[in-house]
Amino acid sequence: MRRRSKIYAGLAAALVPLASVVVALGATPAGAAIGGSGPYPADYETSSSLPNHTIFRPQTLPSERLPVLVWGNGGCSANGLSQGNFLREIASHGFLAIANGAPNGSGSTNAQMLTQSIDWAVAENSRPGSRYYNRIDITKIAVAGFSCGGLEAYAVSNDPRVTTTGIFSSGLLNDADDYQLRRLTKPIAYFVGGPSDIAYPNAMDDWGKLPAGLPAFMGNLNVGHGGTYDQPNGGEFGRVAVLYLKWRLKGDVGAGANFVGPDCGLCRGQWSVQPGPDQQPAAPAGPGRGLAVDARRARPGRRGGAAGHDRGRAPGT
Repeated sequence: MRRRSKIYAGLAAALVPLASVVVALGATPAGAAIGGSGPYPADYETSSSLPNHTIFRPQTLPSERLPVLVWGNGGCSANGLSQGNFLREIASHGFLAIANGAPNGSGSTNAQMLTQSIDWAVAENSRPGSRYYNRIDITKIAVAGFSCGGLEAYAVSNDPRVTTTGIFSSGLLNDADDYQLRRLTKPIAYFVGGPSDIAYPNAMDDWGKLPAGLPAFMGNLNVGHGGTYDQPNGGEFGRVAVLYLKWRLKGDVGAGANFVGPDCGLCRGQWSVQPGPDQQPAAPAGPGRGLAVDARRARPGRRGGAAGHDRGRAPGT
């Protein structure tokens, strides 16, 4: 039976930023920095019609429509800049990334705020006079989150507008929440910090209970729970998240080759990729080989310890 790790209760305090200055809504904050390695240098802004959120977008909108990522922060933090380098990097590749929480905001968030982000993107795309009028691809929406934010993502993953779900170093806390796994019908990807990641046991337990045939990916990078979000351009997690979103939201087959098949791009590098039980690799799988696409991994034994996020609260409360 899953139980929340006592360690996580203390980890929340470490992950939730202490900054309490909330930037006024309705403009690009003065402290916004332009960056990202993509072709569309990105920054962030706020909107009076979407309070308590931070919107990362290309400084100059590309001619192609922007797919959407809505994001829950680690610790369910209400600081929308908590994973700012990571989200700016994603936006620089032609995405609209909306984080829960105002820039440098304080307090905590809930799953409903992700739904608010989706609602806002859909509304802005259809509103004459909006800078995003007919500039957003509302048919391509990802919901994702880190640690506690991953639980928020799970909670809204059944929204019919969602194209794919991303779970970053997170996992459900209790067996009673497993219904959120059973109802999944859209592709899901897990990006976890390896066995030293406190969320690893919960993520792997969730992985073993995904519906048979669900398109799914599980990758572990041995960096621990904190990931690489604060590194320039979000580090390796940023690089791989961009590839995944290009594949799932833009149909980029080259990006998808990093995730598909026994010789996938990530299978040959520093990532450890889990194969599904009905996946038959072309060659004997070595360390880091194999992939769970449209397959389900054999379930690990249950554990009663580490939890998949860093707060002792249910998402959406």
